[in-house]
Amino acid sequence: MAAYAFARLDWPGRDLLFIFVLSTLMIPGVVTLVPQFILWNRLGFVDTIVPLVAQAVLGGSPIYVFLLRQFFRTIPREMDEAALLDGCSKLGILWRVVLPLSKEALGIVAIFSFLFHWNDFMGPLIYLFSEDKKTLALGLRAFVDPFLASYHLNMAGAMYLTLPMVIIFFFGQRYFLRGVVMTGITGR
Repeated sequence: MAAYAFARLDWPGRDLLFIFVLSTLMIPGVVTLVPQFILWNRLGFVDTIVPLVAQAVLGGSPIYVFLLRQFFRTIPREMDEAALLDGCSKLGILWRVVLPLSKEALGIVAIFSFLFHWNDFMGPLIYLFSEDKKTLALGLRAFVDPFLASYHLNMAGAMYLTLPMVIIFFFGQRYFLRGVVMTGITGR
């Protein structure tokens, strides 16, 4: 919705706020780890999956907002005007016009988000303490023993960690290809 607001709606301070959102990309994620941990600890959600899920669902990266904004800008404004004439609201234009035309861009953002959160090591390391709640990335690290080289266990764990990414790539390959070729208008 933020990308739609930045791309399709005219409001004062829009460009300045967009520059601010993009400037947050320059802040390293390590800088925000301590304040985030203090927040989730005070809310009582440390050692639960709530911080990981909430940050994945609510705290989308500004790069996703940028990618979707750029894609939304390629959709002609005449479609918005036609939808307004048909009685659609601004939110209706988003749901009925822009999002159906943006399946490829949304697919790419979903794939990137999944890959980032699947490979996330630092978030689960900080928020999860119980052994039964740890992710595969943390579990794979548990197989590393400085005194015993158990390569077979490391490779089997790495296969389980990599397998979902390969499956997502094969099913999402059409989104990559169409997302590169698409300009915002399709014949569908």
